[in-house]
Amino acid sequence: MTPLALENVVKSFGAFRAVDDLSFSVNRGEIFGFLGPNGAGKTTTLRMILDIIPPTSGRITVLGSASAIPVRRRIGYLPEERGLYRKMKAADTIAYFASLRGVPQQEAKSRALALLDQFGLGDFARAKNESLSKGMAQKVQLLATIAHEPELLILDEPFTGLDPINQATLEKLIGDLRDSGRTIIFSTHTMQHAERLCDRFLILAKGRNRFEGTLDEARAKFPPKLIIRTRDPVAALARAPGVININAAPTRADEDPSYAVELARGVDPNTVLRAAFDAGLHLSRFEHANASLHDIFVDLVGDAGAPAPDTSEEKAA
Repeated sequence: MTPLALENVVKSFGAFRAVDDLSFSVNRGEIFGFLGPNGAGKTTTLRMILDIIPPTSGRITVLGSASAIPVRRRIGYLPEERGLYRKMKAADTIAYFASLRGVPQQEAKSRALALLDQFGLGDFARAKNESLSKGMAQKVQLLATIAHEPELLILDEPFTGLDPINQATLEKLIGDLRDSGRTIIFSTHTMQHAERLCDRFLILAKGRNRFEGTLDEARAKFPPKLIIRTRDPVAALARAPGVININAAPTRADEDPSYAVELARGVDPNTVLRAAFDAGLHLSRFEHANASLHDIFVDLVGDAGAPAPDTSEEKAA
């Protein structure tokens, strides 16, 4: 059984189409990145998956069900707009949300204390949420999301507002959850997290699927970058077949000058190497550099990275 599948899903708010004929699926036991710029339709899609709002058309299947509501106790959801009951204690918060999802009260309390210990917050179990730092409070809310041991975990922009140390902690937690067999979907517009974590990802722009697959599959669609170092003039390389542009790259003082060579799609990088030899350039470095997820994202999204129209219907949803 596929944990999640969308088929030709559309969501319109009046004349504005926030999600446009979107289809994708998520495999069991993988981390699936849901990537896109602000306003791409990520949160709207996640809300439709959870049956918080209905699609205008199309089909969504969650854990074998046509609606998330019958299987909601098997799902964990961390919304983008987060908040905790300020006067409630950390352990009580986690236990409360676990009990809402069917965990017996005593077991919920035990799980809450164990999770807080596991993630370095055992000393704050009896602290009120209002006294916690932002990073600690976000950890508590995430632990409340997973305390009932969901099969499917949906995280909407989980890294927002965290410092680098807490971001690394959260990355490890997400990886550990995947290793324990959970299926995890997280949305983000920060490519570094997705590049490190995702087994597969989807790039969404203006509500449409621009790419779905692995990083290697995405990179296969893009020519490799070349990084060269030489003290010789590089004007001859700019005339080599397939070379689009040559830009100076960051270089240490004790190194030869570095250049990033941009190639047209489908060009063999060895063409540049032969051109360098023919021009008599002395190279101290010639390196194929795969496109980063950031490069791929920018290329696929392009001007679709502009914010979507702001509508009162969408904000209300």
